[in-house]
Amino acid sequence: MFDKFKRRSFLQAVVAVAASTAVGCSDEDESGVGPSDESAKYFPQSVASGDPRADSVVLWVRAVDPESPGANTALRLEVSPNEDFSGAVVNTQVTALAANDHSLKVKVTRLAPRTTYYYRFTFEKGGQKFSTATGRTRTAPAAGDDVPVKFAFASCQDYIGRYFNAWQRLLQINEDLDFVVFLGDYIYETTGDASFQSANGQRSVVFSQPEQAMRMGVGLTGFYAANSLSNYRDLYKNLRSDKLIQQVHERYPFIVMWDDHEFSDDCWGPNATYTDGRANEQQVDRRRNAEQAFFEYIPLDQTNAPEGAIDINAVMGQPTKVYRDFDFGKHLKLMVADYRTHRPDHIIPEDAYPGTVVIDAATLASLPAPVQAAFAGETFAYVNIDAAPLAPYKPALIGAYVNEAVRAGLTQEQAGAKATATITGNLSLFYVNQVIAAVNRTLPAAQQIPAIAITEATPRGVAYVHMGKSALFNIQGSRYIVVKPVFDLYAGLKYRATQGASENALGTEQQAWFQNTVKAANTWKVVVSSVSLTSMVFNLADKTDIPEANLRQAFYFSVDQWDGFPTKKQELLKYIRDNQLAQSTIFISGDIHASFASVESGVPALTAPAISSGSIKELAGLALLGAGYGQGAAVHRYIVQELEKTMQAANPGLKFADGDGHGFVVMEVKADEAIASFHLIPSTEITKDYTLRPSTELAARFSNTRFSIKGGAITAL
Repeated sequence: MFDKFKRRSFLQAVVAVAASTAVGCSDEDESGVGPSDESAKYFPQSVASGDPRADSVVLWVRAVDPESPGANTALRLEVSPNEDFSGAVVNTQVTALAANDHSLKVKVTRLAPRTTYYYRFTFEKGGQKFSTATGRTRTAPAAGDDVPVKFAFASCQDYIGRYFNAWQRLLQINEDLDFVVFLGDYIYETTGDASFQSANGQRSVVFSQPEQAMRMGVGLTGFYAANSLSNYRDLYKNLRSDKLIQQVHERYPFIVMWDDHEFSDDCWGPNATYTDGRANEQQVDRRRNAEQAFFEYIPLDQTNAPEGAIDINAVMGQPTKVYRDFDFGKHLKLMVADYRTHRPDHIIPEDAYPGTVVIDAATLASLPAPVQAAFAGETFAYVNIDAAPLAPYKPALIGAYVNEAVRAGLTQEQAGAKATATITGNLSLFYVNQVIAAVNRTLPAAQQIPAIAITEATPRGVAYVHMGKSALFNIQGSRYIVVKPVFDLYAGLKYRATQGASENALGTEQQAWFQNTVKAANTWKVVVSSVSLTSMVFNLADKTDIPEANLRQAFYFSVDQWDGFPTKKQELLKYIRDNQLAQSTIFISGDIHASFASVESGVPALTAPAISSGSIKELAGLALLGAGYGQGAAVHRYIVQELEKTMQAANPGLKFADGDGHGFVVMEVKADEAIASFHLIPSTEITKDYTLRPSTELAARFSNTRFSIKGGAITAL
């Protein structure tokens, strides 16, 4: 019989062995240099690997001595094809630099293709050796190898108030994966934005240097957004302290692309969007801080580095380039595209004045007759507000603008300057007359101004208000909930006028890389896009039970994704079709916190759900509630309760939609088809910590929906 102490030690050892066995890696080896109870304090984020190629892989660790936090950390790296580290192919000294937050990336080369390797880092202090967990990685098949390739892809892992049950499930099913693709939003830059982040008091982020962060909001709704390098490093350190994500990284090599939250929500280049146009948000230094932390903590083979430790300073000294491609044998060319770094601003500015006419009568007259007829009604009438007879109206419009801008947070001086610069030229009477009516309600009858009359001779045109922009400094009608047919027309005209610059989402060099690489001879070209290619349209035009006429239209849900660059999207898809590549190309993406399988203009596209971030149904419901539309409203039913049905009715290519579940997708590409399996758990489960429950409970909550992609078609299995 065991005494209490020995029995407890024995049980702890059994638990430790069981945990390591679950991910296929042992913490012990013949040398006896396994991780001691104290190892975690030297390697608090464990290990990771990434960007596997047929002859190389990048290995990552963060190693710090808490008693000497300002010193570099000397380590030994061992790599072997054997779990007991016999026959090591690497056994060398490396150093984790304090200047890089003690993060270290080592590119190991001259490896054998399609081979599993085990690796660990050890730290010696006071004659005692401390070891990381044993990581496991795998190189890619050699070029031309006729072998199937299996991988998982996932995105959006908000830590605050949520648990990584999806990663736990991936570990539980223990798929024999070649790699994991992470599509973006690896971290979230905010510490508790109540508009989309929930907190339960157990999963939170606190910056070590909050004085360097950006203070957002006020009072109980206040939170911080990362700004300094220290802030961004804190986000990665916090996230990678989670044991489940540590185990996934220990188990599989990752191929990672960033999206917006690695820097700032809905960003474009170095520009944030927090103020929705109230201020210039070009933040070059903040963007650089975000990128440095990303390069420090993500095992990415930046700029095809040579063998050995990757110099982060050298990486930061070069132009940003994270798009890249990988060959996995004969059947897979993986193309990892960067949607955020090179893209222009959203087509409709957040500070756009709703009344500003952007398609005038002369331009409409140059369009086909059916298009002209669609905009012939009084709703599209406009005037030149600078015309002499309209002189009494301009001060009223400026005054209304200033009042709204001041309420939005601008100073009187700022608001006045913006109003003077904005309220000029051609303005929509549909909008102007509403403003005048509102102003008149505040004035005595003798001071009221009559509405501006509309006649058949009044010119017709399209203003921002016709695309859904109803207020200043607002995401509605600019980045979200945009009237589709009018936006498509405007985007196309602007694309032509700017010679494509308005939608140059990939940038000129990356687009050339895309067009060349997608022609590769591999059986499948899988394009990684951080944002979804699936068109998300809510067509409410015939929903007579919606009382608000302005809502009875067809809307894009989000134009921060590819729907926001409709002309460029169709141009890229046409290029694929014209080169007879539609049957061998698949887009995979994330970002939107929903699961989709669709065929977009002949090209298959799959969208992974969020690992943990609020589902699209959850977020859409909160937005509608904030706008005054509860569960009893018809618009709530179509956009939230019947989201999948509404979207499928508007997009005939949409074969599968799930706006509620969290999880990941496992894909296997073979010579004649690709198989995709969506592993989903309801959003109601994401705030529950399933590591505290029997594994059977988690398995019971997950569903698995499978599809075959073949010949450009998607078929349910």
